[in-house]
Amino acid sequence: MIKKVGYILLFVGSWATAQSALYNSGNLQIHPEGQLGLHINLINDGILDDNLGLAGFYGDLPLTVSGAFAPTFFNLEIANPDHVFLTTGINTLNTTNFILGNFETPRNATDNYLNFVTNAFSTNTGDISKVDGYAAVTNQQNFTFPVGDAVQLRPLVLNSDAVNSFAKCAYFFEDPNSPSTFATSFSTGVKAESLGPVSTVEFWRLEGSVPSTVQLSWNERSAISLLTDDPATITVVGWSKVTNQWESLVGAPAMGDATQGFVASQSFIPDDYEVLTLASSLGEPLEFISVDNFLVTPNGDGNNDSFIIPELSQSPNNSLQIFDRFGLKVFEMENYTDEFRGFANTGTILMGKEKGLPIGVYFFIVEMRDLNLDFQGFLYLAR
Repeated sequence: MIKKVGYILLFVGSWATAQSALYNSGNLQIHPEGQLGLHINLINDGILDDNLGLAGFYGDLPLTVSGAFAPTFFNLEIANPDHVFLTTGINTLNTTNFILGNFETPRNATDNYLNFVTNAFSTNTGDISKVDGYAAVTNQQNFTFPVGDAVQLRPLVLNSDAVNSFAKCAYFFEDPNSPSTFATSFSTGVKAESLGPVSTVEFWRLEGSVPSTVQLSWNERSAISLLTDDPATITVVGWSKVTNQWESLVGAPAMGDATQGFVASQSFIPDDYEVLTLASSLGEPLEFISVDNFLVTPNGDGNNDSFIIPELSQSPNNSLQIFDRFGLKVFEMENYTDEFRGFANTGTILMGKEKGLPIGVYFFIVEMRDLNLDFQGFLYLAR
């Protein structure tokens, strides 16, 4: 990789080297097998948009991407334990691999974002590597925004009725009563009568014009116990631009407990709402039958090697869905018996399917059509 990078710097005349930046004022192209590694800042005032191959941001010092034009890369990765700060955007066309470090964008400059174009997606996101600021999509219908803050990944799952020509999202670990980068506040005391307490801990900003559902998650830092002692009453809420109050976007039942879980909304138009967060509902929660928690240890010792639900013998016509702690679907199957052995069969996590899913807590939903029953529960995956 070092030889390929050196070749690009030596023979592409539109690039100038400086002590702290690489400057492009011409026309640079990365070919299919090409690799461009950046250990210093990138200033793009030229054409950098017809690329294949890989571009990566590396090193152990903070880097900045700036210039008049947003560069467009095919495969992109970050392995920088500090961050890569975007004062102009980046477009990515295929895979963005989050190894280590954050792409950071200023939340008060919303035109700067990491933009996932058409079929682009992210892999290996986590608390140590994500977008700290705004991520966007162009020409995508369903997408998981890999957003969070400096500390944690707090993704938003978007499922739209049609392709979004453009949509973007950011996460804020802030009290919506006093947001740092908005011209107005979103008083948690001004809300629809059907709502209980609204979160004063965090919120998401989502922009988009296509009717969509979203899925939000919570963890210990979300302090759900301040909202309710019954996590089943948690719902998605949005600050309406029409009524200037928090409105319920109640959708599917919430899943989880006081320390972790997720909930989906009903269909709505994101641009009708300033921000989204979690709240408790004063109405009757949508209910599932709860069953015992399960342990799955696919280590070949003959004990708990697969996920077996004894009740399914009563309903061969069934469906199973398994979600991770963020609410991202990792497994689904019709007429399930005992096929889940710790490997994903859906979602972008399939890129690492040979490794199996990470250990930890997962949520599942089962529909037993023969008995007209639905139930949910937890499983713990160990190895």
